[in-house]
Amino acid sequence: MKIYRYEQNPLITPADVKPYHNDFEVIGAFNAGIASYNGEILMFLRVAERPISKDPKIVKAPIYNPETNELDILDLNTDDERFDFSDPRVIKNKSASATFQYLTSLSYIRIARSKDGHHFTVDEKPFVYPSNSLETFGVEDPRVTQIGDTYYIYFSAVSPVGVGESLVSTKDFVNVTHHGMIFGPDNKDVLIFPEKINGKYYALHRPTTKSTGDPEIWIAESDNLLYWGNHKHLIGLREGMWDSGRIGGGAVPFKTDKGWLELYHGATLEHRYCMGAVLLDLNDPSKVIARSNAPIMEPEADYEKNGFFGDVVFSCGALVEGDVVKMYYGVADTSMACAELSVQEILNSLIYV
Repeated sequence: MKIYRYEQNPLITPADVKPYHNDFEVIGAFNAGIASYNGEILMFLRVAERPISKDPKIVKAPIYNPETNELDILDLNTDDERFDFSDPRVIKNKSASATFQYLTSLSYIRIARSKDGHHFTVDEKPFVYPSNSLETFGVEDPRVTQIGDTYYIYFSAVSPVGVGESLVSTKDFVNVTHHGMIFGPDNKDVLIFPEKINGKYYALHRPTTKSTGDPEIWIAESDNLLYWGNHKHLIGLREGMWDSGRIGGGAVPFKTDKGWLELYHGATLEHRYCMGAVLLDLNDPSKVIARSNAPIMEPEADYEKNGFFGDVVFSCGALVEGDVVKMYYGVADTSMACAELSVQEILNSLIYV
């Protein structure tokens, strides 16, 4: 398959983003939702900022305090045997049942703007910042769906009680309405279809549990975008393949003459993230028509293989112009890039079920 990676890749790196907080450093500007508005391409960056520690034995954990609307910074000593510091992203409490106790960075959403889709400037202030008790560890991985003149931005809200998906909406990216959490913990990788289908809104989502089941893609429906039901399992993991470890939605699905095309991410058990596609029925997107047996894109460029968490290409947003799909994607949990692919070539590569 022909893939044109932009010469300017990565388009945005942490070095391009000035920290919002004093004495913090930006370690990630990635996994951004994508929208077109007033002749510009808007990139809704997940910006991850980490408090700078001058002592190599001290790891700092930022926590949003909804009572003060400020950040509390915890100092944890690497000699403290209660905690596991082996993963630079999280601090695990060895005695607790939770997956992690603290994050080493705080994420929020910031807009980058471009006239040509290649060169971006980053707003100085956040667009969505933690604002309540369900967002104390940050807001992550936004996606954007335009329905009419309204843009719906939804993102992972992270706190000690779990990871769920919250929703805001805007018509002008100035006035923002918060709608609360639409998928409860533990759930992420939500994608809302850009139009009603037979009178219903549809969304893909990725629930995970600690009892049974795997991190796989489900589909749900709604009358109003706020309350979702009739949940159905859509596609699952495939042993020994590129999507054997976990899968989740990537770009917002878009229409083709063959069906709804969803560009999703899949990872192996060794945490190598690639991109593939699944084709869904136009009139009933809970029906799977075809799926990628091999990745349509995998980490090959240096900026995809090396970074904060290497060997990752993570589909985020797609702009379709005729047969060309401009895929904006996160690389190595660090930066943003873009590549162009042929819609027809993607469709031709799928295996019908």
